[in-house]
Amino acid sequence: MRRSLDNPSLFINRELSWLAFNRRVLEEAQDDQNPILERVKFLAITASNLDEFFEVRVSSLLQKIEDGIPSIAPDGLNAEQQREQINRETHEFVDQQYDCWNNQLRPLLAKENIFFRDLLDLDKGQLQFIEQYCERELDPLLTPITVDPAHPFPRVINKALCLAFLLRRKRRAGFTYMGVMTVPRVLPRVVRLPGPAGEAHYMFLADLLTYHASRIYKGYEIVAASSFRVTRNSNLYLEEEESRNLLETVRTELHNRRKGDAVRLEIDADATPEIVDRLQRNFELDNWQVYRTEGPVNLSRLFNFYEQAERPDLKFRPFSGREYVIEPKNHDIFGELRKHDILLHHPYDSYSGVVDFITSAAQDPRVVSLKQTIYRTGPDSPIGRALMDAAADKEVTVVVELTARFDELSNIRWSKNMEDAGIQVFHGLVGLKTHCKLALLVRRDPDGVMRRYVHIGTGNYNQVTSRFYTDLSFMTANTKITSAVSAFFNYLTAYAERRNYEPLAVSPLNLAETVISQIQREADHAAQGSPARIIAKMNALLEPNVIKELYRASKAGVQIDLIVRGMCALRPGVPGVSDNIRVRSVVGRFLEHSRIFYFLNGGAEDVFISSADWMPRNFYERAEVLTPIADPRLKKRLINEILSAYMADNVKSRLLNRDGSYTHLRHTKAKAFNAQEFLMEVSEGKASADEIPSDALPRPKKRVSRRRTATMASKETE
Repeated sequence: MRRSLDNPSLFINRELSWLAFNRRVLEEAQDDQNPILERVKFLAITASNLDEFFEVRVSSLLQKIEDGIPSIAPDGLNAEQQREQINRETHEFVDQQYDCWNNQLRPLLAKENIFFRDLLDLDKGQLQFIEQYCERELDPLLTPITVDPAHPFPRVINKALCLAFLLRRKRRAGFTYMGVMTVPRVLPRVVRLPGPAGEAHYMFLADLLTYHASRIYKGYEIVAASSFRVTRNSNLYLEEEESRNLLETVRTELHNRRKGDAVRLEIDADATPEIVDRLQRNFELDNWQVYRTEGPVNLSRLFNFYEQAERPDLKFRPFSGREYVIEPKNHDIFGELRKHDILLHHPYDSYSGVVDFITSAAQDPRVVSLKQTIYRTGPDSPIGRALMDAAADKEVTVVVELTARFDELSNIRWSKNMEDAGIQVFHGLVGLKTHCKLALLVRRDPDGVMRRYVHIGTGNYNQVTSRFYTDLSFMTANTKITSAVSAFFNYLTAYAERRNYEPLAVSPLNLAETVISQIQREADHAAQGSPARIIAKMNALLEPNVIKELYRASKAGVQIDLIVRGMCALRPGVPGVSDNIRVRSVVGRFLEHSRIFYFLNGGAEDVFISSADWMPRNFYERAEVLTPIADPRLKKRLINEILSAYMADNVKSRLLNRDGSYTHLRHTKAKAFNAQEFLMEVSEGKASADEIPSDALPRPKKRVSRRRTATMASKETE
């Protein structure tokens, strides 16, 4: 029986694949090889991830169901079936989160003299501290509400910590009122308590407020109390074609997002049925959307505790990436770029090299213009400040993406400030997110020639996140690349579209076509009996057409290794379809964010970096760039040091199985090799690429006869 490559059984569901990724992050919280406070942080990350999953993915799914939109995923599941799968998986996951907190992390923290106190555990001094803290810090900010005909249920904003009470008047007992109190976000969710020397005592703010509630609701008997939290639909619904001012439209939608439809209620596990029922009816939630928590309703707030805890012995060892040294010693980065390209691998190479590139351009009187894209950047960005300073005497153009999810408000502020500084600010193209990371400057060099210099990155212009995201920065004065980047900026600001932007590939114009042609070329090599190999590192792999081309290449005999951190819809190891495909995910200290694509190409070895994952949105709904790396030194580093290290990793790697589950490679008998630790040691001068196991990049199988390969490639799977 022949099976089409469109068969749903060949695809893994996107939502379930994302949940599997979050399980891998939870494994890091459960891993006793990690320092205890880092495990707490990983647990907080899983909670933050799950928040976004409900705000965006679950909300979109429920919207489709409500609107009656037929929606069949590539794996064959409709929206209702996906909702049922999500229901089962997420409830099980939340149980595992709180089991990790209560039965693993809290006991281990206690062994390190770090204690989280419950109300019944407090001593007299701690109770006195709480009373003083509440009077001093809380009372001026809290607004208690009793729900009655004159006081409707308050509008609970997205992800706000709240407390619900069942109240009974002391003088007129009988009727039970609902009380609701929203906790201001300015208040810390974890409060440090006084304690004996050598010990650290903490309490969750919700518990502290429960204790203090009787002082706030005077005249009432508190029958029951519970903390809760509501997650709302956080998608922006923009009609860009109808919008005269995109900035104001986004600002309005951001306000509406805080009031979006509720999609999840988190509430204390011991909450009374009456409180749960009243909240559930108020927020119009089904039973499956209620998540009872055996601990704090917002585990992501453990980030605050991690930052407060002054115990470096319980965290990862400090690490700072090496500084890029410019030669000759006159600190002329432009002179160096005229000699050769520069590649930086963050955080192993400090991001200061990128900051220096922009700030040097801003200060250099020979630089006459700068252009840059901004997708996500920090609130106090040195790059942003440098661009505004440069606008005093240079032509500065910035394309700010207003709809970068959850960074919209920050980008609105940057847009306003940059416009006030004299920068020409644009917001990209209607219907497309500007996701590419590009900086272009024009300089009249000492020889009188006007030259362009370019930075192309896989990650955001954010100096803070660059310390824990792995990304690549490529800087060049290559005239073909700089000319292509200049033309692409014209596309972003004026929709001035060219037939091609060679040597770059860009979306939405030809990036998907280029990727597919590269895969097909490897398949052609294999069909002719030549060695063929693909190694692709990315964050997500979801595009069905690319997946089908990878299947065809595998059937032709191409050896394919995919390093996919997060979602992967491709199903490896299917007999006759994906026998030659292996998929691994690396989850560790740093968030893997770089995209690197390697094609053997008959021995010519083509290597690309990109801001784009292999997803429909990156290919067709975003402005993205795929950049070839031609410099032999840089290619060698990408292949022999970076990709080889990830291929050799058997400590933080998991292999994707045919059924969608992942197997941790730590259980193998091979000598332990941690790619991220190794690359840190390379940065510190303690290791070199020569120490990577020799089989990290396995060579393609020996040449087979052209006739046999062609026959194999034409067969359909039984």
